[in-house]
This record gives sequence, C-alpha cells and structure tokens, in this order.
Amino acid sequence: MVHGEIEDLIRDLLNHAAKNEQLEGNLEVSITFMTDKEIQKINAEYRGKDVPTDVISFALEEMAEGEIAIVGEDLPTALGDIIISVETAQNQAAEYGHDFNREIGFLALHGFLHLLGYDHMNEEDEKVMFGKQKEILDSFGLGR
Repeated sequence: MVHGEIEDLIRDLLNHAAKNEQLEGNLEVSITFMTDKEIQKINAEYRGKDVPTDVISFALEEMAEGEIAIVGEDLPTALGDIIISVETAQNQAAEYGHDFNREIGFLALHGFLHLLGYDHMNEEDEKVMFGKQKEILDSFGLGR
C-alpha cells in the first residue's frame, strides 16, 4: 500500500516538525495507513461520522481516571496515533493538483499537529494551525 520512501518522507517530515516545535526527548508516534473502507469504520465508531475521511488522530498524552503514568529515562513519550486513508490521499492529490508525496506529508503533519494540541474548531485556531502547517511544509520542501 505504501512503500519505504513514503515512510522515510513522513519520518523525516515529522522529525522536522518536532524540531520546528522545539520538542525534546524521545517521542513516539504511530502511523497506520488504511483504505477508505477501513477508516470509515473508525470514523463512524469514534467520531459518529459514517463516511471515509483523510486523517484521524488519537492523542495519548491525556491521562484518564485511574491510569498510572509509567515514566522511565529510556521509555519514549507516546504522543498518539495517526491514521491516514491512502485512497483519499491519492484522490485529494489529484483533485488539488499536487503529487501524492505532498498530500500524504500534509496529512501526516496535520495529524501530528493535532497530537500536539493544535486544532481548527474556530477561525482563530484554524489560522494558527494552517499557518503552522504551511510554514513547516514550506521549510521542509513540500510547499505548494
């Protein structure tokens, strides 16, 4: 579904974004590539929207009641999970007139920024998050 070059691109982009955000320590992010059908099931179950989507993020930094944080010097800090529909990424790349690498990088970065607490629920937050996306993609070489 996704080849090693795409995995390397995303790893390099998210490391670039982490440096841009001045994140420190041993951080871990899980990325899963799915079909539209697979991501639709997750979107329906967790977001109540029974349609395919391009990217979904699940942050792990918030502690639930009764959870115990296990912290060790050598253990990575798990930021969360990013799920990307490869089918939707391919369709959107064609629709927006740019290549697949740019679209899959954009979606991975978008999910990563959500894990860091960025959101776009209102116009002000959207301006901040989308500005950050553009800045990181441009400085990495994946700008439009």
